[in-house]
Amino acid sequence: MSLTPEQVIATQKAHLDTLFGLTNKAFEGMEKLVELNVTASRATLSEAAAHTQALLSVKDAQELLSLQAAFFQPLAEKTAAYNRHLYDIASSTSAEFGRAFEAQAAEAQRNLSNIVDTAARNAPAGTETGVAVFKSAVSAANNAFETVQKAVKQASDVAGANFNAVANTAASNAATATNAAAAAADAAARKR
Repeated sequence: MSLTPEQVIATQKAHLDTLFGLTNKAFEGMEKLVELNVTASRATLSEAAAHTQALLSVKDAQELLSLQAAFFQPLAEKTAAYNRHLYDIASSTSAEFGRAFEAQAAEAQRNLSNIVDTAARNAPAGTETGVAVFKSAVSAANNAFETVQKAVKQASDVAGANFNAVANTAASNAATATNAAAAAADAAARKR
C-alpha cells in the first residue's frame, strides 16, 4: 500500500492540528495556574496586612492567642482549597492530553488494521495461516493496549479520590487543632 502525496499532506496537517491544539491546552493550563497563583498571592498579601494590623493592636496574651488561632484555621482551609484548585487544573490539562493521545492511538490502530487487512487481501496463496497469526497478534496487542488504558484511567481516578480525601482530612485536622489551641488559650486565660 502506497500513500499518495495528498494522504501524506492530510496526515501531516492532522498531526500539526493536534500539536497546536495540545500547545493551546498547555497554555490554557498555564494561564489558569498563573491566575490561581496571582489570586492566591493577592489574597495572602491582603490577609497578611490585615493580620499584621490586628497584631499591632493586641492588648494582652489572650487576645494574641485568639487572634493567632483565628488566623490559622482559615489558612489551613485555604491551603487545602488552593491544592484542590491546583489538582483540578493539572488533572483537566492532563485529561486533555490523554484524550488527544487516545484519539491518536485509535487512529494508529485503525491505520494498522487497514494495512493488515490490505496485506491479507494481497498475500500470496498459502500464507493464510501466517496472516491469521499476524492478525491475531495485532488484535491481542490492541486489546492489551486498551486494557492498559483502562487501568491507567482507573488508577488516575483512585489517585484523584485519594488526593481529595487527604486534603479534606488535612483541613479537618487543622481545624480541630486550631479549635483545641483556642480552647487551651481560653482555659489558660480563665486560670489567671
